[in-house]
Amino acid sequence: MNIGIVGTGYVGLVQGVVLSEFGLKVTCMDISEDKIKNLKCGKSPIYEPGLEEILKKNIENKRLFFTADIKEIVSDSDVIFIAVGTPSNEDGSADLHYVIEAAKSIALHMNDYKVIVTKSTVPVGTGQKIKRVVDDILRDRNVDCSFDIVSNPEFLREGKAIKDFSNPDRIIIGSETEKAKKIMSDIYGLFNINQPPIVYTNIETAEMIKYASNAFLAVKISFINEIALLAEKVGANVQEIARAMGMDGRISPKFLHAGPGYGGSCFPKDTRAIVNIAQEHDEEMMVISAAIKANEKQKNKMVEKIINVMGDVSGKTVGILGLSFKPETDDMREAPSIDIIRGLVKNGASIQAYCPQGVKEAKWRLQDIEKNIKYMADEYEVSKNADAIVLITEWVQFRGLDLDKINSTMKDNYFFDLRNVFAKKEDEISRKFKYYGVGI
Repeated sequence: MNIGIVGTGYVGLVQGVVLSEFGLKVTCMDISEDKIKNLKCGKSPIYEPGLEEILKKNIENKRLFFTADIKEIVSDSDVIFIAVGTPSNEDGSADLHYVIEAAKSIALHMNDYKVIVTKSTVPVGTGQKIKRVVDDILRDRNVDCSFDIVSNPEFLREGKAIKDFSNPDRIIIGSETEKAKKIMSDIYGLFNINQPPIVYTNIETAEMIKYASNAFLAVKISFINEIALLAEKVGANVQEIARAMGMDGRISPKFLHAGPGYGGSCFPKDTRAIVNIAQEHDEEMMVISAAIKANEKQKNKMVEKIINVMGDVSGKTVGILGLSFKPETDDMREAPSIDIIRGLVKNGASIQAYCPQGVKEAKWRLQDIEKNIKYMADEYEVSKNADAIVLITEWVQFRGLDLDKINSTMKDNYFFDLRNVFAKKEDEISRKFKYYGVGI
């Protein structure tokens, strides 16, 4: 079975690389000639642990190919995954322009049966839209060939995408025919050694499962962040609260970690999209809407916390540890660091920042305030002559910081630990710094 993938962004590239690792012939397509050229040389456009090694291996083994020609993957593939971006429109709805264009391009070159799979996160009803688009183009071309539409949403965590795709918690397959269901089962049958559960359902339910899952996790994060804000004011410890809550099997400890708010490519976009979908169907997502507002509040509260504690940040130098929205990725889409840095600069602070992978993206996302930011070579350069350190992203290497070395080069000794990395060592770190966690 030959696989084609339209889109070599985060989802499409990980999907293609891992499926080729399982022995399938995979061809990935992208409209960017430069990206395809680099991929053919084994250079990944994204940072993801382990990805580039597997990419190079399967190119060498002639199982993984790249092209900028949509006709090539349509003619050579039995199953074609659409894995293009669905960014937010101004009203929060998902922009389906790239998805529909991909469907049109596939239909323009189809001459025999294909399974067209949406891997992108798309609103309920998109599968049926794609079906109508393909039908219309085949009719205009006077081509009589059958096809099936399948919804197969992804659940990848950036930084752990290889593991998540290879050993998923579950696989969702939304289809309308037994033929399509059998073909998709054959693909994921390669994963039998791991025995992931497969949920078979209709297209609409599969589309909804992705949004519902991400929205629930976002709600959980916003919930514990609000509890953290209250805990600080009443003298409670949010880490102990979360630990006790997580012992309840109905709740679980996952995503109960207080911090500066969620970011990334999924939670902000998907929560806004499901609220928009509900509005289109005359429903109101009150809980999810509240989670979105709480997340924005949380980022602002972090800025307020720093300013209130320090009294004034005007003319002060603040060292930032971590820029990406989470560890083990270079992704800064809607990262809390963006809002926090902007808030501090707006109040007169100068920034010294370091991130193991996020600096390159930060430079263009924060280009308008670049005169207020210096990007440093490592975590220790960040502390030199700094009045405060703000740890925003919990990269593993920050856990082993030489705190004496950090302290010795600082002008003042404020330490804002927005991920509670050092909370268990609060007694020790408080002897070296004016230490402030979140919710403790």
